Amino acid sequence: MTPTTSGIHPLDHLVLPTRSLDAARTRLTALGFVVAPTGVHPFGTENCCVFFADGTYLEPLAIGSEPAAVEAVAQGNVFVARDRLYRESRGDEGFSAVVLGTDNADGDHERYVEAGLSAGDTLSFSRAFTDTTGKSDTASFKLAFAAAQGQTDAFLFACQRINAPKVDRAALQAHPNGVHGIAEVIAVSSSPAEQHRLIAVAVNDPSGGQGGAFLLPTANLRVLDPASFAARFGTPAGAPSELRFAAVVFSIRDTGAAASLLAANAIEHDMSGNDIIVRPAAGQGAAFIFREIQ
Repeated sequence: MTPTTSGIHPLDHLVLPTRSLDAARTRLTALGFVVAPTGVHPFGTENCCVFFADGTYLEPLAIGSEPAAVEAVAQGNVFVARDRLYRESRGDEGFSAVVLGTDNADGDHERYVEAGLSAGDTLSFSRAFTDTTGKSDTASFKLAFAAAQGQTDAFLFACQRINAPKVDRAALQAHPNGVHGIAEVIAVSSSPAEQHRLIAVAVNDPSGGQGGAFLLPTANLRVLDPASFAARFGTPAGAPSELRFAAVVFSIRDTGAAASLLAANAIEHDMSGNDIIVRPAAGQGAAFIFREIQ
């Protein structure tokens, strides 16, 4: 996937706060995902990512060093500050941010500022990346943040990959559950139409979406009201919120094989048409929907 500042931005990854990376790793492995080695940020947070063949990934995020995180917030680090706001509002398990790919984070920041939707200054940083064979390289990023004033349950940001690690991710993308990408991200809002401007600006879609859905390259981002979410997925939408990311729809090649794996690992799940629905749990901060898409 090639990120671009002209046209609609692609989905890059999803941020899933968790209390413990060990819990996240255990849960995600039981769900049939291959989980990457722990990555440590220079500002107190750490992750254990799940990478997909379509170029997207999940980022379970925990606090590795509380003193470093506190210092980062004091220094104006928006990424850590928004993570803290989310945890104070929703707790340590959840789904806090949708991240868009870009090749010009500074340009996105300017757009966010002009729209009155900037969540703060840009952030540049680097961290080590290690693949399953132990080969390491350095990953470098620049981020630009968007959020509506007063919202604590969700934010979006553009991520420019300044240096992409030169490591082989093939083994990290070969998931036993058959997932090869993210098809859709579902947000819940008590007033869905009021969130369209924020999302339109964040993803660089001047059309404002189509019927509550934003058609990003390879994935959709959809905003539903709580009743529609519950009716569609057969699971409660949770506490009311102006905007909260609630579910991830994964594309898989074989529903039967995925359902068998979940059953073998004692993962409770429901079938709804062509979807396998797994409700949130510790280490899995959102509803996971596995959908057969060839």
